[in-house]
Amino acid sequence: MPTDVQTVDFTAEASDEGKSCGDLLRSRGVSRRLTARLKRVPDGITRRGFQIRTVDTVHAGDVISLKIQNERLTEPNGELFAPIVYEDGDLIVFHKPAGMPVHPSAGHRGDTLGNYFASLYPDLTFRPINRLDKDTSGLCAVAKNPYAASVLNGNIDKIYFAVTEGTPVPRETENPLIKWYAEPSGEYVIDAPIGRAEASVVRRKVREDGKRAVTRYTILKATETHCLVRVSLETGRTHQIRVHFSSVGHPLAGDDFYGGGLDLFTRQALHCGEMRFARPSDGSIVCLEAKGFDLDG
Repeated sequence: MPTDVQTVDFTAEASDEGKSCGDLLRSRGVSRRLTARLKRVPDGITRRGFQIRTVDTVHAGDVISLKIQNERLTEPNGELFAPIVYEDGDLIVFHKPAGMPVHPSAGHRGDTLGNYFASLYPDLTFRPINRLDKDTSGLCAVAKNPYAASVLNGNIDKIYFAVTEGTPVPRETENPLIKWYAEPSGEYVIDAPIGRAEASVVRRKVREDGKRAVTRYTILKATETHCLVRVSLETGRTHQIRVHFSSVGHPLAGDDFYGGGLDLFTRQALHCGEMRFARPSDGSIVCLEAKGFDLDG
């Protein structure tokens, strides 16, 4: 399997004096999982060229080096295309088109974003930070190395745009598990636990033993039959937006899997349109936008 090696350096500041190497790495965003992996690699974590343990004390001015191996796991397909919205040495953000899966699977071996990424970077592992359903379009961030993946995981703010059937204004529902209400700010909230539907590995539903899921949204535009909403997530459950709007009687347009009609869209009207994160290299804030759709389809 093709591999390459990347070296990532961290310099201990005065405020790091006396910390353990492990604490220094965690303060720089290196996950425990990556640290544990590097401990098993010869010269995976070094100081001045010598192996250092995570329990060893570091001093101001010390340079701690991580030797990170990248392995290519996905076959390249350069015939695919997804526009690049942003790129630096640590990550790349694509505008993923609807109809393109993110990950290869049994039914999609060569037509995924992973295959396209592999054509651009044939020696890197495909590490998507946010995963979009096949028919969901929009911004999808991919880390170029394990360190960036560790830092960015759970630390990217995303805004979605969706078109619902009807206008989703809170009211009482027949399901006591669903909390659906308006906040003083004018934002609406759906708070309902989500779990796997019986006899399905794909479908999700609101269920008592599900994991808590909270969806926030504002109404941007409405017609007699549909509504454009701006959505943010407090949690990231599988199919969360689709399940929540369906559970309150307003499935996404085009999402026939969860009860949406196909008169306006032929795929689920869901788009990741905004993204905000701190660059792993220097902490500077990056804000991105990708145009999606409107009520005219």
